[in-house]
Amino acid sequence: MSSDTDTDEAHATGPGSNGAQAAEVQATPAQHAEAHATAARTGEAITTSALHAAATGADTFPVVLREALNRRGLSLERVSERLRVRGITISQATLSSWQRGRSQPERARSLQAVDVLEEILELPAGSLRSLLGPRRPRGRTTPPDAEGAALQILGEDSVVEKALGARFRHFNQETSSLMVHDIVRVGETGTLSGISTTNVLRAKRAGADRAIFVLSFDDEAAEPVDIKVTCGRLAEATYLKGLKSLVLEIHFGRELAKLDTTVVSYAVEVSPSETPATHYERWSRTNLHEYLQQVFFHPAALPADCHRYVREKVGAPPRGRRRIPLSEAHDVHVLTSRCKPGVHGVAWEYGTGTGGTGPSGTGDRPG
Repeated sequence: MSSDTDTDEAHATGPGSNGAQAAEVQATPAQHAEAHATAARTGEAITTSALHAAATGADTFPVVLREALNRRGLSLERVSERLRVRGITISQATLSSWQRGRSQPERARSLQAVDVLEEILELPAGSLRSLLGPRRPRGRTTPPDAEGAALQILGEDSVVEKALGARFRHFNQETSSLMVHDIVRVGETGTLSGISTTNVLRAKRAGADRAIFVLSFDDEAAEPVDIKVTCGRLAEATYLKGLKSLVLEIHFGRELAKLDTTVVSYAVEVSPSETPATHYERWSRTNLHEYLQQVFFHPAALPADCHRYVREKVGAPPRGRRRIPLSEAHDVHVLTSRCKPGVHGVAWEYGTGTGGTGPSGTGDRPG
């Protein structure tokens, strides 16, 4: 299965296993694909204050730092002196580079200074640090546009591009994701039974009021049977059977101001597929402040081994493979901070069950 948001995409599949992809793009009201509409059930939006607080910030680290300095009326000399009093030596030149976007805090001492700066500038804890992306590459680089960033990770003619059609050009145009939490559930037979996602979004410009997500399933037998939106309002649920993809358009319930944040949460139940699922991935097109993956297994379909890995892009070989333990709650999880663009996955393998069969009763399942 896989899913794509403005910062990443999730994918849980295996040889012959069921899976899904999800994608997010800023929608234009007049742009809707014609296809079979699946059943949808909308819940009322709820407030998730903790996620909002962690996501509060400005467009970029330099912008929020510069605005905070102006608001407090503090010179770089005074800020440097206040840091020095607390045992942290950061020069005025370094602070100037930070607020101009010429460099960013990366070393441990600099990150400690950022935490203290939040106190000095009377900013919420984590509001500055949450805006820091991964280490910058050396040399001059030109950031790709939204469509180009998606193509770098998804490749040409992807399922997501086909499902969105003309809307693919507007991928991640109005909003960006700050945090994503995916919960994947594996049923008694080892097949995907459902996925729920909570996504914290920030508006890049004023007026953003909706986002689109695409979930694509690998197995034709696996189709969405129920959809529930608990944060936001479901405006479209279209199942494109030929692409085995579900398009969800979720409205925020209001127009966001620039840099404002909102939370979108949805859950999709899936009909039983023919073969077990063996991995789940999220495909990240941009930097994500934090990403949490959780996979819950039915007690009758516990895996023998689970591991995490990353890919540079879809179809690239996995790297950074590392084993992860199964908890007493029958789940595994991966928490990634400052999540870089690429493919972030969890895979699992099944051993031989009682009598030589796995949960599906057909012997060992593919790994």
